[in-house]
Amino acid sequence: MAELVQGAGPSGGAKHHVRARHSFRSMRTAEHFFSVPLDHAEAGTAEHRRITVFAREYVSAVHSASEAEKLPWLLYLQGGPGGRGNRLTSLNGWMKAAAKDFRILMLDQRGTGLSSPADRNTLPLEGDAAAQAKYLTHFRADSIVADAELIRAALGSGPWSIYGQSYGGFCALTYLSFAPEGLREALVTGGLAPLTGPADQVYSATFARVAARNAEYFGWYPEDRQTVNRIAEHLRSTPEFLPSGDLLTIERFQMAGAFLGGNTRVDALHYLLEDAFTTTADGSRLSDAFLEQLGVLASRASNPLYALMHESIYGQGEATDWAAWRVLADHPEFLPDAEDLLLTGEMVYPWYFEQDSALRPLREVADLLAGRTDWGDLYDLAQLGRNTVPTAAAVYTEDIYVDRELSLATARAVRGLQVWESSDFHHDGITDDGEAIFGRLLGMVRGNGGH
Repeated sequence: MAELVQGAGPSGGAKHHVRARHSFRSMRTAEHFFSVPLDHAEAGTAEHRRITVFAREYVSAVHSASEAEKLPWLLYLQGGPGGRGNRLTSLNGWMKAAAKDFRILMLDQRGTGLSSPADRNTLPLEGDAAAQAKYLTHFRADSIVADAELIRAALGSGPWSIYGQSYGGFCALTYLSFAPEGLREALVTGGLAPLTGPADQVYSATFARVAARNAEYFGWYPEDRQTVNRIAEHLRSTPEFLPSGDLLTIERFQMAGAFLGGNTRVDALHYLLEDAFTTTADGSRLSDAFLEQLGVLASRASNPLYALMHESIYGQGEATDWAAWRVLADHPEFLPDAEDLLLTGEMVYPWYFEQDSALRPLREVADLLAGRTDWGDLYDLAQLGRNTVPTAAAVYTEDIYVDRELSLATARAVRGLQVWESSDFHHDGITDDGEAIFGRLLGMVRGNGGH
């Protein structure tokens, strides 16, 4: 039976209940559901509509139930957009470190996981493509932060700590801009967003870094240079299909470059490529093992909001207009007919919505979002310039997704923000050595050196 914790107030506060509590592997969890306004600007009015936001609480079993109730909250803001909160079966990495001193709240940001999911099945309930696009305008960082503030109040927490990874760091900057009174401290890893400027600047930097990462990878595994070219040539002449039934195109094969974004997974690209070909009665074909693995990488079925909303995270007052696709024209080494094909990163292109069956019904919605010109501001530069919330950020020198130079420019614009720059990690640093990275950043904001 659900445990009712708090009702919704007349001002549109969050209605909150706990569905279940569980204990396993030295930790305890609680499943929190909150009812929040779809449009926070309409909260408290007769017209306002509510959606559900889910978060799972993690507490170390080292703390008794009574001790845990007294621990301060740490809100984790996941990367993405479109990524649900992590589902853990044991405390490890940064969460093992954090659980010593915090109750961790792992948020499914609106539209993901159990938080009123937005996908090809649910979005048509909103009406036509224009209605669906309008609905999704409420699924950016400003709304996520407003959700978090209602959740904090529903939990009875004072100013809490936040930890933002990648896009979660973008959300942390929005939090510092519009609700700093809700924060005790903010930690960011691989997620200092550019505060101004068009999305094009991001992708110009990204393509250059991804090209350099390709060169580095093929330096380690020179035999894979030939394998990538062989796969591309094979796909030009032989139809191959992913487990979803979708045709495997060269563009979708290039999405295997997602492995290049980290230290902990980059070498797994080699293991994928060594599975590529098998001998059949019809000659050399791509193996089932290869197609199965690539199918996961080449589909957005599990996180369609990533494809729909990715460029909007850079949209402020102007259309993004498929920025990555436009900038790609200046980087022919990434085009499918390139002689030595390069693998791509996390950029989003219009063809996603033609080639991925999970996204195909949302093509018109995606076009409307890409053409939207009245995106609101995600950051308050004046507020960031007078920031008083202790804030520390890890900037990874060779990060291919969040550019170092843009990150450092943002750091200079946030008063008091402390930067720890490292060339030892890539974008997935917290997977690599999360316990040490979290401890260092927490130490920095608390003035004990963070070493």
